[in-house]
Amino acid sequence: MKSKSVLLCTFITVMLFSGCNGSDNDKISKKETILSVIHGRKSVRSFIKDRPVSNEDIQTLIRSGMAAPSGKDTRPWEFVVINERDILDRLAEELPTAKMLSQAPVAIVVCGDTTKSSYWYLDCSAATQNILLTAEALGLGAVWTAAYPYPDRMGTVSRNIKLPSQILPLVVIPVGYPRGPQSVKDKYDEKKIHMNKW
Repeated sequence: MKSKSVLLCTFITVMLFSGCNGSDNDKISKKETILSVIHGRKSVRSFIKDRPVSNEDIQTLIRSGMAAPSGKDTRPWEFVVINERDILDRLAEELPTAKMLSQAPVAIVVCGDTTKSSYWYLDCSAATQNILLTAEALGLGAVWTAAYPYPDRMGTVSRNIKLPSQILPLVVIPVGYPRGPQSVKDKYDEKKIHMNKW
């Protein structure tokens, strides 16, 4: 029996890369599944503290992050998984927009290696979005809390997880099971669409 993460990765890969193969019903199902995850994604800031996230799910999240596009295929990303309560609590105290880390059972810090790309933050942003979408697909909650480009936040994260000088933190993603119902924001705004010219 395949593990849940292998099945999910296989499913996502098939959905994204099957192209014109398969029936029209298969294509509709793939489209609906992908769009439901994208449009269902929400920023979760309240977690069930004592319900851990499995290592399998963490591996699936990071595997999805590494599937992101990368300029010139440099893949400058590095990922630090934090599940030690004292580090999560310290970061919750010191980071102004990451107080929910005190409830989250785990966090993923998406970092960039500045020796591989001067545009590391773009590739790492794509990796972060993949992680957030995968969290939604797994029934987990997650939220983007920025470290970059704020020197004080970046310093706090770097110090607490002992990053080498060439590795810069982009974002800290608290991950866990959502506490209570979570609502989705409809962000569609027709006024922001411009055809051919402004």
